[in-house]
Amino acid sequence: MLDLGLNWEHTLNGTHKWDLCTVENGQLPDPAHWAVADVVNYFKATGFEEQANAFQDQEIDGKSLLLMTRNDVLTGLSIKLGPALKIYEYHVKPLQTQHLKSNAT
Repeated sequence: MLDLGLNWEHTLNGTHKWDLCTVENGQLPDPAHWAVADVVNYFKATGFEEQANAFQDQEIDGKSLLLMTRNDVLTGLSIKLGPALKIYEYHVKPLQTQHLKSNAT
């Protein structure tokens, strides 16, 4: 089974463009280096186009994303509960875990 991920492409304006693709090493670039636009583009690329604007409105960059708790995502972004649960469980939490693992060595 292939791991589906996102292709990280640096754009001319300094932000990054996300495209769905296969990630060979199973990991995305470290979110700690993402700008607000990168976070927004990540969530748009993962199917949360409408909810991505909440990250923009709250100025959530990669470092902020890594600090978010479940409660922050469920209540602090003013998005519907269903998408908020999916965003936290399937995206925020795994990104936090990946970041911790890659920085533990």
